[in-house]
Amino acid sequence: MRKSSCCMYSCGAAGALLLLAGIALFASGLFQTLIHNKLKKEITLTEGSKVFATWKNPPPPVYMEFFFFNVTNPEAFLKGEAKARLSEMGPYTYREYRPKRNVSFVDNGTKVAAYTPKVFVFVPEKSVGDPSVDMVTTVNIPAVAVMNRVKGAGFWVSSAMSVYMKSIGAEMFMTHTVDELLWGFKDPLLTRLRTIKPETDEYFGLMLHKNGSDDGEFVYHTGEHNYLDYGRIFTWKGEKMMSFWKTNQSNMINGTDGSAFHTFLTKEERLDVFTADLCRSIHMRFEKEVEVKGIPAYRFTPPRAVLANGTNNPENAGFCLNPKKCLGDGVLDVSVCRQGAPVVVSFPHFHMGDEKYIQAVEGLSPVHEQHQTFLDLNPTMGVPVRAMKRAQINIHLERVTGFPMTRNLESTIFPIIFLNESVVIDDASAERIQKLLLVVTLVSHFPLILVALGIILLIVAVILAIRYYQNKPSAKKDTSYAPVSAKVDDQDEKNGTYIGMTPVDKS
Repeated sequence: MRKSSCCMYSCGAAGALLLLAGIALFASGLFQTLIHNKLKKEITLTEGSKVFATWKNPPPPVYMEFFFFNVTNPEAFLKGEAKARLSEMGPYTYREYRPKRNVSFVDNGTKVAAYTPKVFVFVPEKSVGDPSVDMVTTVNIPAVAVMNRVKGAGFWVSSAMSVYMKSIGAEMFMTHTVDELLWGFKDPLLTRLRTIKPETDEYFGLMLHKNGSDDGEFVYHTGEHNYLDYGRIFTWKGEKMMSFWKTNQSNMINGTDGSAFHTFLTKEERLDVFTADLCRSIHMRFEKEVEVKGIPAYRFTPPRAVLANGTNNPENAGFCLNPKKCLGDGVLDVSVCRQGAPVVVSFPHFHMGDEKYIQAVEGLSPVHEQHQTFLDLNPTMGVPVRAMKRAQINIHLERVTGFPMTRNLESTIFPIIFLNESVVIDDASAERIQKLLLVVTLVSHFPLILVALGIILLIVAVILAIRYYQNKPSAKKDTSYAPVSAKVDDQDEKNGTYIGMTPVDKS
């Protein structure tokens, strides 16, 4: 009995203490604060931190897919007889290697500088064909760039250039292999112009000089003093702001480069990302919760407002340099940072763009799931577990005085190619993150574990108490006392009234 009562009281006391302690710790948020502070200190761009090595040389494979728009009726389009008919060719897939180089700490270790050269290696098993063989007919971009340069020089200059271009066979459309269009070929028009302007590059390619090159030096905040600054860009090419656009807001270099984000993201956050390809910063908003290889993630994606024109989104007013030629929603003229070439960028198939751009040609069909750009980020660690960066390169075609080949053209944003730069976390990294998230969850919920243990012990104490009182014997014995009167022998009668007991035979 003593053991049962001792166990009962011990369970009750321990359960009550654990319950009270768990409630107190949960209310104070002590353990959650401790683990959050620990992660904020560990996830920094500093030597020896948990993420610095993978930041310098990311283990997950990055792939770049190229999809070309092949023009199947160039003659009919130039004559004004039909819309341009496009057929999509791709993907032509390349493995992208992007380790950071010349990494150095600056400003007393509060910032880190680095270059990110990109090397592309063709992956035939992920491609639809041979880029050295497959032919694509598309807009003659060097010819259009030259026309765009001389259109303000007067009719006679334009006419003379038109005659010269015709004499060397420079037409509005050209046909080349995928390799040539991507990595470069010697263009006859640019070769002739080089004799006049020696600084002219006689080679043209959509990715010319990009294999093995970088976008310049970036300086990043380490996040050591403020976790919200982790990975945020401080300068690009030595500048805190660009000078391409009309307003300071448009020229700002905001956010990260898309490879690193601070810990403990919320669904309400606006994530800013700077992309050198667009010569501008964009922002992303939460779309939905997803899961990648067992890791929970928030999907962030650019809203329609990112590429809306200045009328629909005043924040973008500075991206239109000529108020008389502002474009509609879903496109961005980047000729200012493409040496004057009339390059316009958009999302693939003009996703989230004005319907007029989609209807101007045949063969486009935007689908949100196939053409959106997004980042899947684990909210606890801020780690990208999956990403798709999708963009389309277009050329602005229009009638140019003095060039008869353009006389039937209407102002058209003409699709050339779209690319998809994708990455999914590798299995080894996913396993490490899963283990770390488990530790974070257990530590954060330790007070609730105490509460649960306290409740269990209290239940055990109650059960023991019930059993103890059910089995405890009665405190009173069942013995009766009664006076007895009886006629007995004389000797016994001398004793008078006596307590009746069982007589004992005296022999």
